[in-house]
Amino acid sequence: MHPIEPLILSQTRTSFSLLVLLPMLVGRRGWQRITLPTPDLIQCLVLGMLGVAASNYFYYVAIQRTSVAIAIVLQYTAPVWVLLYVVARGQQKLSLQKVAAVLVALAGISLTIGIVGTSSGSSLRLDRWGLVAAMLASFSFAFYNVGGHRILARYDRWRVLTWTLASAAIFWLIVNPPWKILATHYTIAQWTFLFVFSMISVLGSFSLYFLGLQYLEPTRAIIASCLEPVFSILLAAVFLTEGVRPIQTLGIVLVLSAIVIVQLPGRGVADKESVVVDPIE
Repeated sequence: MHPIEPLILSQTRTSFSLLVLLPMLVGRRGWQRITLPTPDLIQCLVLGMLGVAASNYFYYVAIQRTSVAIAIVLQYTAPVWVLLYVVARGQQKLSLQKVAAVLVALAGISLTIGIVGTSSGSSLRLDRWGLVAAMLASFSFAFYNVGGHRILARYDRWRVLTWTLASAAIFWLIVNPPWKILATHYTIAQWTFLFVFSMISVLGSFSLYFLGLQYLEPTRAIIASCLEPVFSILLAAVFLTEGVRPIQTLGIVLVLSAIVIVQLPGRGVADKESVVVDPIE
């Protein structure tokens, strides 16, 4: 297969998912199933562009230029940035648990990308733009969750997902119009891959995650979803023969530990103060 650019991968992922999801939601109860007041609709459109579209694109750029392990670990530092934001806004109080989570995450990032732990002669030689893209994906992921917290409290997730996907799809149509896509001359096999990838990575994963929420409280479901980086790294090692150095492995373990720590409810902390990050990368 000829290489598929991150932009096409991000664009088709949201567009195909929207084309399948929209008829499913409006087919029975009509457009009332997904209607939103104008202010909330605008918020969803912004979340779609700066959250979903941006995090998708930068995440795939990071994978292309670094590795699956580094890209997904750096992106999954999003709960730490969400935590820092809500603490700065006074929505949560700073605690020893939160401070420990941030410090562990920063230490893990430093080891994973080779800021510390490697000598000048044994540099990891990671692509700088790939690292920047991974961090931008993390910030976009955090933005989506911070911006979408209030609206998700008022509307069901499928309604919000529909409009964020619509916003991302329209944004990509403007950035990369259909005639540019046709000029790439992708094969039937490539289009089939893009469609199947969209169904599995968006609609399939969300359906299973929502099903899990029926049996698990949100905090436990979120911690369980943090196994995604673990499985991604293992699958990349098996199928893509991607290797990670021992120092990077330690960094990855530290980042994953920080993610779990930041999601655990603190002693005496009310449920309304918990930080919940849904998987939408």
